[in-house]
Amino acid sequence: MDIRFVSTLTADDEERVAGALLGALVALLDGLPIAYALRIETTSAKVFQRTNMSNAESETEADAESASVELFSAVSGHEQVQ
Repeated sequence: MDIRFVSTLTADDEERVAGALLGALVALLDGLPIAYALRIETTSAKVFQRTNMSNAESETEADAESASVELFSAVSGHEQVQ
């Protein structure tokens, strides 16, 4: 699933909303028995992300999160905030 959100927020407001949105989505998704990767990129090039691979059979959660961060970094080249 890929969700795009476009708004008229200022860059500072967008970063605050992105952090709060990530927190709310993590709280919701961590209660479900699914693996997921969330990524929110702001117009100021800050990236907020969270990966939970608790259902992945071959990777530990730490390995999966590390691999995800490296992948997003290599693809986007943007600053990352976790």
